[in-house]
Amino acid sequence: MRTFFSIIASVLLGFPAIAAGTAPNILFIMVDDLGYGDLSCYGATDLKTPHIDALFNEGMRFDQFYANCPVCSPTRASFLTGLYPDNAGVPGVIRTPLPGKVPNWGNLRNDVKTLPSHLKEAGYQTALIGKWHLGLEKPDRPNDVGFDYFHGFLGDMMDDYYDHRRHGVNYMRLNETTINPEGHATDLFSDWTRDYLQKQKSAENPFFLYLAYNAPHTPIQPPADWLEKVKSRETGISEKRAALVALIEHLDAGVGSVIDTLKSEGLAENTIIVFTSDNGGQSSVGARNAPLHGGKQEMWEGGIRVGTAVVWPVKIEAGVRNKEHLSMTMDFYPTLSELAGHPVTHQIDGRSFAPVLRGETDWQEPDRDLFWVRLEGNQRYGGIPYHAVRRGDWKLLRNTGFEPYQLFNLKNDPGENNPIPKNKAPKIYSELFDSLMQHINHAGKYKWQRDMP
Repeated sequence: MRTFFSIIASVLLGFPAIAAGTAPNILFIMVDDLGYGDLSCYGATDLKTPHIDALFNEGMRFDQFYANCPVCSPTRASFLTGLYPDNAGVPGVIRTPLPGKVPNWGNLRNDVKTLPSHLKEAGYQTALIGKWHLGLEKPDRPNDVGFDYFHGFLGDMMDDYYDHRRHGVNYMRLNETTINPEGHATDLFSDWTRDYLQKQKSAENPFFLYLAYNAPHTPIQPPADWLEKVKSRETGISEKRAALVALIEHLDAGVGSVIDTLKSEGLAENTIIVFTSDNGGQSSVGARNAPLHGGKQEMWEGGIRVGTAVVWPVKIEAGVRNKEHLSMTMDFYPTLSELAGHPVTHQIDGRSFAPVLRGETDWQEPDRDLFWVRLEGNQRYGGIPYHAVRRGDWKLLRNTGFEPYQLFNLKNDPGENNPIPKNKAPKIYSELFDSLMQHINHAGKYKWQRDMP
């Protein structure tokens, strides 16, 4: 139930308070490592994603939407906290333990209010089905940070989509209970989501459901019949590409089954649906981020720009393609909160783009710089962070801590093919660099290391 204070906040901030019983459900679908060019509606010609394409056609599509990081954990931390990853305590990947290795380059802060906790204040039921990847132990598990219900995988990647292990350990859970289900992980997450939705038809409170698929993350392991279908259809396709296409098409079918259930249970009309990815596609396994440069782990556009759509029947105009607006994963926190009638009043980094979704053409969005930071400790990165910053059409980036920054104008050079020498644009170079350093300096006060025994 919405509190008196949340209603007052809605009025003071200029947002209409949603009457009891009319707050929208929220279904947030995050897929894993989906290439910017690996949907039919984003230009892919050798794969078919009719269900995801249909979803994009039912709402507003964004062509310049960004993940908060080119890898998994940091983006997920930003979604749940509304903060930049380094402000959320997760500048790098939180890994499952491996003997002799330093596993964690992040530690989710426990002193911030998460999105599920915030929505619970407004009476929402909160659930996570699928991949977590933000901690294996208290106080960093889904049920510890605001989710009433968790059915999924605690770890990072699965070594096998059918046995659901990582380094031989079973991280599948139903809330805090270890489970050992049978089947392909994509099918399991889709089935569990449909089961959850079928129970919501008679529920008194709205739900916030975070559906986080592992696919199409490695291992590229589609069901055999899906792989055979692709190989027989796409003449001349490579084995590597065929496997990834099959895994994505299998994912598309799972998303379609979830949306069908939402509609058949009479929930779709008052449900906000979001589809996005945690970062760009992994080029080495056949992902395509065209027409963008680069892929997963890189600060090129192909590593951080992700296909994204938001659907809400009647409330958000269908079939709109937004080519200009810039937002990041962390912006979903205040946006969804505002649409739910419980706007954020505490300090976060994310900014609501609800006026864009509502089609408010007279809304003037204040300027801001966008930052990306990643920290990693393998031999390629050496524990040295690498970064990017964007202001308008200008972008400054580096892809390891061992290389110089490069400056691009994305309007003139959307493929990031021709770096502009520092001496050709010294003012904007210095301004972007200084802005980035201020961000890094500020975020440095947040501890990201776990306490070691």
